[in-house]
Amino acid sequence: MAVEIPPLIKPSRLRRRGGLLGECLAEFLGTFVLISFGCGVVAMAVAALPGSGRTAGPTTFFLGAGDWMLITWGWAMAVVFGVYVAGGVSGAHINPAVTLAFAVRRKFPWAKVVPYWVSQLVGAFAGAALVYGVYHDAIRTFDAAMRAPKTGGHTLATFSIFATFPAPYFHGGIWGPLFDQIVGTAFLVMLVVALIDLRNTAVQANLGPLLIGFAVAAIGMSYGANAGYAINPARDFGPRLFTWVAGWKSLAFPGSLSGAFSAYWWIPIVGPLVGGVVGVLVYDLFIGDVLVVRAAQGELPEPGRTRPVVEEE
Repeated sequence: MAVEIPPLIKPSRLRRRGGLLGECLAEFLGTFVLISFGCGVVAMAVAALPGSGRTAGPTTFFLGAGDWMLITWGWAMAVVFGVYVAGGVSGAHINPAVTLAFAVRRKFPWAKVVPYWVSQLVGAFAGAALVYGVYHDAIRTFDAAMRAPKTGGHTLATFSIFATFPAPYFHGGIWGPLFDQIVGTAFLVMLVVALIDLRNTAVQANLGPLLIGFAVAAIGMSYGANAGYAINPARDFGPRLFTWVAGWKSLAFPGSLSGAFSAYWWIPIVGPLVGGVVGVLVYDLFIGDVLVVRAAQGELPEPGRTRPVVEEE
């Protein structure tokens, strides 16, 4: 089917896209899809549904724990389709933490790390801009109806559509949210490398994105409330940069709210980058190295056995 589809641009002008440029374009579009659907589902839950009269009031959202499922499954589907869009060209990292982890332990070229990061960041910024453009009226109406403290006319609730912040029970501390981001991203990368490891019980290639989306949903359900489970520096920094431009001011940079948290912007960047490397190292230490040894033995035991079965004559 793909061979029968003529290119939009003359093949002679497409040659540059066959290499790193094409991969960067794929990372841009994959991350754009990720943020468009991920931030889009939060905009639905926080501003659009209340403003459209589908909740108890114009500022009523998250009445129960079950409402969190809309967010977790929305982000899961965002990841699924972001990976499906970009996977065939760039591998669909769509996450700087994944790119760094693959450079550390999966022989991903270090020369491509920064170009991938830039593409992911720009894609995330563009995705946030699209969500704002689509939901601008809902966001403006919600902020006007809220009586909560406002920064530049905007509330923390509408800021949460785009970027993350820590829960009040951390009392503004950094170590709890930072540890949360390290743990969440470590699980994410560990599960990603497990799912794509052909030496392990890897899923078929066309099901990989779906299972990765399930992994994101599991992390959101298990660790989401602490700090919004950014688990992706581009996912937080790109939309955060957009909100700073769009008027959320200090909520975005330096990421501060009086009496709640301050200078938070760097935690969803550093935590995931550290966590991604931890995740791939943990997988390789406990699983990957074992698979290497078993492959060297030639005859692999069945899963759960310590040695091959020897039949008696």
